[in-house]
Amino acid sequence: MAEGSGPSLDSRPHDCPGTGSNEAGKADACQGCPNQGLCSSGQLAGPDPAIEEIKEKMKAVKHKLLVLSGKGGVGKSTFTALLAHGLAEEEMTQVAVLDIDICGPSIPKIMGLEGEQVHQSGSGWSPVYVEENLGVMSVGFLLSSPDDAVIWRGPKKNGMIKQFLRDVDWGDIDYLIVDTPPGTSDEHISIVQFLSSARVDGAVIITTPQEVALQDVRKEISFCRKVKLPVIGVVENMSGFVCPKCKNESQIFPLTTGGAETMCRSLNVPLLGKMPLDPQIGKSCDRGHSFLAEAAQSPAARSCRTIIQRIQDYCNQNSPQEDHMA
Repeated sequence: MAEGSGPSLDSRPHDCPGTGSNEAGKADACQGCPNQGLCSSGQLAGPDPAIEEIKEKMKAVKHKLLVLSGKGGVGKSTFTALLAHGLAEEEMTQVAVLDIDICGPSIPKIMGLEGEQVHQSGSGWSPVYVEENLGVMSVGFLLSSPDDAVIWRGPKKNGMIKQFLRDVDWGDIDYLIVDTPPGTSDEHISIVQFLSSARVDGAVIITTPQEVALQDVRKEISFCRKVKLPVIGVVENMSGFVCPKCKNESQIFPLTTGGAETMCRSLNVPLLGKMPLDPQIGKSCDRGHSFLAEAAQSPAARSCRTIIQRIQDYCNQNSPQEDHMA
């Protein structure tokens, strides 16, 4: 798909002729597009057959959740890990995490799986397991070193995401949680496109209270609405700091525009909850341990469990049972 000559908020620029056009790969708008050769050859014409293959694979997945953030550094991958650990505390609940933050895969470190390798079986790639009911797949498992840089253009990133969805032997799972990179770029468009026939429950959007983060979250919500991805709700992370000794709460990030609560009210999206800063979260993530297990009675852990329960309630209320039985 060729890129347009001017900025556009749509997933396909208005002057892109489209892969099915006779002008595909030949129009002025196609100049400089990395897919120009494929478009002109006709190889991209028609629907991607992988979408139907992914739909079949995803029939074994009951709930599919995307974790998004407008800006980096707001705790999106950390919350993904907390959500996965929290859901997997119920032994009969099967949970999987798919890390599509191709250039910054932090899930292996946070989940205590750094250095693990992906194994191939007759039914595809096998996820790496934290617990018997908690599996993980990440490009980080394919690197020779955690310090290796992934320097890929969009088409190669998209191909990797497609392979994760189509070729990983996820098995029968209750929750597939997809950790995405910040923003609204190639990876986001690809995951929505590839899961377009598989019914995604919705997106959980992570932010911090200050306006510089909320500004990008508004763009993220706009993206979700443009691609018809339901927004389950927003989590305000790092929402104040509770001193572990005196128990007083301080605002680290300024609520100059009212924080996530005011934004959610103005955009008519649910606020799932607020999680305070807790130094133990960083320590647990660095060690690859579950914060919810290590600090179960902390204010942050209690807040996180409330948020997880609300996400579960949303999934149970909005997902028809036949999805899992299809």
